[in-house]
Amino acid sequence: MKKKIGVLTSGGDCAGLNAAIRAITCRAIQGYGWDVVGIRRGTQGLMERPVNAIPLNIDLFNGNLLRVGGTFLGSISSGDPFAAIHPDGSVVDHSNEIIEGYRSLGLDALIGIGGDGSLSILHKLAKKGGINLVGIPKTIDNDVAGTENSIGYLTAVDVATDALDRLHPTAASHDRVMVLEVMGRDAGHIALSAGISGGADAILIPEISWDIKSLAKRMNDVKASEKNFGLVIVAESAGSSLVEEYPQASHKFSDNQVGIGYKVADLITETTESETRVTVLGHVQRGGTPNSRDRLFASVFGVTAVDLIAEEKYNRLVVWADRECIHIPLESAISKSHNVDPKGTLVATARGLGIYVGNHTNS
Repeated sequence: MKKKIGVLTSGGDCAGLNAAIRAITCRAIQGYGWDVVGIRRGTQGLMERPVNAIPLNIDLFNGNLLRVGGTFLGSISSGDPFAAIHPDGSVVDHSNEIIEGYRSLGLDALIGIGGDGSLSILHKLAKKGGINLVGIPKTIDNDVAGTENSIGYLTAVDVATDALDRLHPTAASHDRVMVLEVMGRDAGHIALSAGISGGADAILIPEISWDIKSLAKRMNDVKASEKNFGLVIVAESAGSSLVEEYPQASHKFSDNQVGIGYKVADLITETTESETRVTVLGHVQRGGTPNSRDRLFASVFGVTAVDLIAEEKYNRLVVWADRECIHIPLESAISKSHNVDPKGTLVATARGLGIYVGNHTNS
């Protein structure tokens, strides 16, 4: 039976989303002869009247779209539609509007591409509205449970590694400690992988507590060597335990307008007298051309998601595990988070290279 399916991207953008939409469109049309609808601006598009959606066809992807970052469908990354806060302070549940918008399109199934928060919301909407949902993981943080890689993560690691490569000669030229702040709301995957690949001297992540005395010792040891400069990479959420470890610096961590990178740099300067500079990559990690691996995983996930719909297997999340694409219950992915394993191979590798990665007692 011919089906009509929808696809939307939700949450923060990243590299590789257009490759996934392309794969979904090509597989659905070429493989099954289905109709494909692209929903613009995520769940917000389903709330609009008329619904903000467009028909997708293979010709859309004959140009450069595969190589373009972001999502041409647009996305939304703020708020919970079940409890949306309006300008007047009122809290409104818009879930019924979203479900009605979905039904008005006459769709047989929906493919939602999102991170853990977006997937959780989509799952809740699917349960309430009887929506046949298949999920695809995307997040540069790589914290969606059940998958080794999410769309966007590997490109973000490349961007962070390239930043360390570019900071290295500047640090060496001026005998400075360069601090690079990268994204990682609750997980330190970007910092850890880029830190190893880019030759950092210290990697600070939220999963492993660290203290300024140990960090300062590492920086002093580095500067005492012939190298005489240092590279520190820090995940944006890596300072949560530092106030307890270094209470005299608590005032530095009370200002939410100043990122962790600047706070770490200040502490390094205070404890080592080293000259420091800070680079905050921010949204640079999200944009740009997706690398070959993100395009590859996005393509695999897109094709597999369509095949699951053909088999009428719903409430599933396509993931990459043990060098193949499989699917798992969506509930199992959104019920937990994929964080860095303090006892894992990458942490052991970093420490084996002499990189400071926090305190061993917590690993």
